[in-house]
Amino acid sequence: MAETSRSAVYFVVFCVTAFPSFEDARGKAPDLIAAHIARSKELHTEGTLLMAGAFVENPDEPLTTMGVLTSREAAEDYIKGDPFVQNGLVKQWTIRKWANMFGSVV
Repeated sequence: MAETSRSAVYFVVFCVTAFPSFEDARGKAPDLIAAHIARSKELHTEGTLLMAGAFVENPDEPLTTMGVLTSREAAEDYIKGDPFVQNGLVKQWTIRKWANMFGSVV
């Protein structure tokens, strides 16, 4: 396996949306999803958003998403610029500092 450089710490954004499911979000807000995906791809290309996605198959809770970013500043910019947040469709969000057990010790 090739060795890659990994950070010891990342910042994870969790978002609880106003939608009961991904299918509901896709049906009611396709333009916002397209804008969200385009922005996420841009941030991923820049190297600040490492991975992101939605938790699926959780019928007893609202659609929840997460993103893993390289810094607290990047995480704050990510959430503040998100089309769903800007349109009031995220009920709650948090940023948590996460220790990567495979990362180098700083």
